[in-house]
Amino acid sequence: MYVKGSVASQHVREYASIYVFVSLLFLIGIIFGAVIVNSMNFIQKEDLFFYLDRFFKQLPGEPSISSQSLLKSSFFYHVKYLLFIFILGLSIIGMPVIWILLFMKGVVVGFSVGFLVNQMGWYGLLTAAVSIAPQNLIIIPVYIVAGSLAMIFSFGLIQKLVAKKIHQPILPPFIRYSMLFLFLLVFVGIAAIIESYLSPIALKSVIEMIYK
Repeated sequence: MYVKGSVASQHVREYASIYVFVSLLFLIGIIFGAVIVNSMNFIQKEDLFFYLDRFFKQLPGEPSISSQSLLKSSFFYHVKYLLFIFILGLSIIGMPVIWILLFMKGVVVGFSVGFLVNQMGWYGLLTAAVSIAPQNLIIIPVYIVAGSLAMIFSFGLIQKLVAKKIHQPILPPFIRYSMLFLFLLVFVGIAAIIESYLSPIALKSVIEMIYK
């Protein structure tokens, strides 16, 4: 166990610059998403909040969607996203697309939280805390790690090409790369369970408190 922890620590130290870059990229996306909210005019905000407010008011009385259906939908959505990042990491030209995907993920989170807080104040912050934050506390690190691993693998391919060492075996690094992505699926499953079973219950409770 200690050896595994030591290997992980060494890996993070070795590629710290990549992990920092990806984390900053995601953070910039979150900030950009919040900025978009502030750049919207009054009518745009009112139109969007009209539909959100109607959804919230109907939520307590609406029949609940099956948690199993939500779990399946959430899990496979994240699996497909990770698979896309995985495939992009196998290609040298895939890195810019990975950056765009991670940036857009940050934008979505920043916009969602920013809009709720902008329109609902503390109630919006509470709504975001129970409906957006729980699963994203797991999913965001997963995407940051996945994006970093894809970049690391892609950089490795570039180094082999530049150094003309393409004849060196690629299978061992590819197996490690694949196993790490499979390991990330465990955390995706945990996040999907939270999103499907816990967040909807917490959101309904908060909405009932706000609109009682």
